[in-house]
Amino acid sequence: MRFAVYGAGGVGGYFGGRLAQAGEEVAFIARGAHRKALEDHGLKVESIKGDFAVPRVTVTDDPSRVGPVDVLIVAVKTWQLRDILPSLVHLVHAETMILPLLNGVEAADEIAVVAGRERVLKGMAWIISNIREPGVILHVGAEPRIVLGEMDGARTDRVDRLRLTLEACGVVAEIPDDIDVALWKKFLFVVSVGGMGAVTRAPIGVIRKVPETRQLLADAMAEIRDVGLAGGIALPPEVVETSLAFADTLPPQGKASLQRDIAEGRRSELEAWNGAVVRLGKARGVETPVHRAIYNSLLPLELRARGELSFE
Repeated sequence: MRFAVYGAGGVGGYFGGRLAQAGEEVAFIARGAHRKALEDHGLKVESIKGDFAVPRVTVTDDPSRVGPVDVLIVAVKTWQLRDILPSLVHLVHAETMILPLLNGVEAADEIAVVAGRERVLKGMAWIISNIREPGVILHVGAEPRIVLGEMDGARTDRVDRLRLTLEACGVVAEIPDDIDVALWKKFLFVVSVGGMGAVTRAPIGVIRKVPETRQLLADAMAEIRDVGLAGGIALPPEVVETSLAFADTLPPQGKASLQRDIAEGRRSELEAWNGAVVRLGKARGVETPVHRAIYNSLLPLELRARGELSFE
């Protein structure tokens, strides 16, 4: 298969790197200093699963130079998605599979509007990673895996082929019985942990240890569970308990990307995370006071990062 990876950050860089390391034809679409470093020195990955490098990679900031591919992995930040959608036309043919690995639960539908629903899969990645420096990806936590499925949840030959290709490249890949449930389980976890971390400015080890913040984390998870159920997502009754139990297994110093971005003054995925919970809850008649408080509290920092507000 011929792959393109749109966004070569912590997610796209790691999984695209695994594909390239295994000999698959992979083109990375990146920008700025990171693109330049990849072009000049190749890709390096420092990982708890073992370091590796791909000395020469194909990389560009112009999707039209890549041309149509068999699989397009979209791994940009959620707030970047709208800007790149028009350029996807350069990367697809009639049989292209588009696999979004963005956070949140709305990316596949947004991509389908411009690329055609028949081309789009639903997907997500479990990994804690980031760009350590241009050209270098740092993987610090979680067993890396990709979860994928058809938009309608059907089991198809093309998804099976893609899973087998990923696994042949050393990437753990899973086709769940219900892809929407899988997406919402992750959404419930990362959005609650990320929002709580950004507001408290504390790592997960502190949040889960202090009784008051642990309860607030559980309440945040319960709100997302209720929003999902109201939208027809068959989340299991014990989803909050199992998510808290998973949080207890993480390194105590762990911080979600939303927390890191806001703390460092960068634009974040607030709108697609806690903002989406508030918006979807309102549309479905579900009260979300914890996420509303998180969103409202963080919004001034987000607006400053976007350049829409100025303060010291």
